[in-house]
Amino acid sequence: MKIMPNRMDRGFQMYQQEFESKAIEVLRSGWYILGKEVKQFEKEFAAYTGGKYCVGLASGLDALWLAFRILGIGEGDEVLVQGNTYIASVMGITINGATPVFVEPDEYYNIDVSRLEEKITSKTKAILVVHLYGQAANMTEVIRIAEKYHLKVVEDCAQSHGACFEGKMTGTFGDVGCFSFYPSKNLGAFGDGGAVIVNKEELAQKFRVYRNYGSEKRYYNMVVGTNSRLDEIQAGLLRVRLSHLEELNQERSQICKRYLAEIQNPDIKLPQVQKGATHVWHQFVVRTVNREDFIYYLEQKEIGTIIHYPIPPHLSEAYAYLHTDRSQLVITEQYANEVLSLPLYNGMTKEEQDYVIDAVNYFRPSKQSNEKKKLEEQI
Repeated sequence: MKIMPNRMDRGFQMYQQEFESKAIEVLRSGWYILGKEVKQFEKEFAAYTGGKYCVGLASGLDALWLAFRILGIGEGDEVLVQGNTYIASVMGITINGATPVFVEPDEYYNIDVSRLEEKITSKTKAILVVHLYGQAANMTEVIRIAEKYHLKVVEDCAQSHGACFEGKMTGTFGDVGCFSFYPSKNLGAFGDGGAVIVNKEELAQKFRVYRNYGSEKRYYNMVVGTNSRLDEIQAGLLRVRLSHLEELNQERSQICKRYLAEIQNPDIKLPQVQKGATHVWHQFVVRTVNREDFIYYLEQKEIGTIIHYPIPPHLSEAYAYLHTDRSQLVITEQYANEVLSLPLYNGMTKEEQDYVIDAVNYFRPSKQSNEKKKLEEQI
C-alpha cells in the first residue's frame, strides 16, 4: 500500500459537486475581483472566528507583512517569535525592516511563554505568536505580558483554523490574526489565498486600502500599497469548504485520536495537547532521535513523510546576517533534528490508518542509531 504524506484530492472529492457548482457560478458571473463572493466570505469567516472584521488577501505571507506594516513596526523595532516556525512567519517581520528575536518553543511546539519576558528590551514592539501544527498557543499569558509591556500581538494562524484557547478562537486575541488558505491547510483554497481578522473597523479599512494598491477609491491612492486581493473564485470555493470545516476538523481529530491511542513505540514521541488548548491537527508531528532510520524504514513501506521544518529560520542562509546566538536556541535545533509529520489528510481510509499505525509500531532503530543515541546521552 502506498500512502502519501498529504492528499488534497480526497478533500475535493468529498464535496466535488458543491465545489464545481460554485466555480461555474463565479465564472458565469463575469465578476472576478473584489465582488460578492469575497464580501460574503469575509462576513462568514469573521462570524466563524468570532472576530469583528475579516479582510481577504492574496496569501498568508501578505497577511503577516501587511500586519506589521499597518501596525507601524519597522526598522529599529524588535519582534519576539518562536524559533521553530516556518520561515514565512519571520519574513513578515523582516520585510518591514524589523528584527526577529527568537524564543524557544515549549513541549507543545508553540512559543514558550515562560521565556518571553527575559527577551523583552526597550526595542521590543510586538509578539508574533504562531499556533504551530494546529494547536492553540497559551494566549492568556501572551496577552497578559503584552499588556504589561504595551506590546502589539500578531497571531500567525496559518495552521490553526478553528483552534481555540480557553474557548476563544485563534486569530481573535491580538491586534491582528493572520491566516493562510494554501491548499494544504485545514481551510484550504485551490490556489494561494489569505486573510486577516481584526476587531477595529479602522484597522480593517487600512488593510482594504493597502491590499488594493493603497487605494480606497479607484485611481485615488492614499498610500503606497500592494496588490494583494483574494480573488472571487478562491473566495467562493473557500465559502464551500468553510461550511464543512467543523466536520473536516473533526475527521482529522478522529484520525489523530487513533494515532495517539494505538501508536505504541518507545522510540517515537507522540504530540501532546496543552490544557485549555484545542488542536485541529494540521499536522501530526512525532519526534525521534532516529529520524533518518525512521524515514528510510517508512519509505521502504511506501509511507510518505514530511519534516516540518528541517532548517530553523536562524540557520537559514536568508537570515545569516542576524548572527543569532545558537546557544539560546538549543531546543529549537533539537526539534528541527527530530520532528517528522506522519500521513494525515481528510478522506484517509481506515485501512490506510491501520497501515501507518502498524508500520510505526514495528519500527526498530538500527544498531548504529542506538549506539549514537547512547553516546549523545552520555554527552
